[in-house]
Amino acid sequence: MARRVVVALLAPVAWAPPGVDPVDWRTALAEDVVDLLAMLNEVETAVAVTPADRWLAEAVIWPGTAVYEVPEPTPNAVFAALGGPGGYEQAAVVVGDAPDLPGLTVGKLLRPLTSRPVAVAPVDGDAPGLLGVAARLPVPPWLPPLDLDATVPAAVRAAAPRPGDLAVAPSWHRLRGPADLARLDPALGGWENTRALLSGAGRRA
Repeated sequence: MARRVVVALLAPVAWAPPGVDPVDWRTALAEDVVDLLAMLNEVETAVAVTPADRWLAEAVIWPGTAVYEVPEPTPNAVFAALGGPGGYEQAAVVVGDAPDLPGLTVGKLLRPLTSRPVAVAPVDGDAPGLLGVAARLPVPPWLPPLDLDATVPAAVRAAAPRPGDLAVAPSWHRLRGPADLARLDPALGGWENTRALLSGAGRRA
């Protein structure tokens, strides 16, 4: 089996619900994503942060979790940090603001790499952006710069030599603004830290 890693990219979070401290909010989101990844089978897990956010990584990682410092919070920077002989053969980079992300969705992001060099999972809804990106390592030279808040699958496919080089995995929601709170499903397990903050702020959890 290929050696695989799933990396939570803990990029800056631009908002917080009213009544919730922005640092506490960002930390809760990150911790829930990291906890979810730690439960995955047959993959290694890690987090990636810029040097300025090393504090966040140290606050949420499990013992033994690798931390990669990257010059910018992009999937391309993470893939570059993971590269090198003797390392991973496959990698997925997922956002740090999807606290109720199901492990099955992460698995479906990795699955296409058996036959495709790159897979992306879009964000639910009409807004641009990606939930995550997976690639065989080293990444193909045609992979364009990726912005998890702005890139859409069609732009990645347009850069590929053949349309079939890119797989599009199932989507999931992110918490990028107040309207996204309604997407959280209280019946889903996990996301305890985000749930606790929202409950304390008097919101649906």
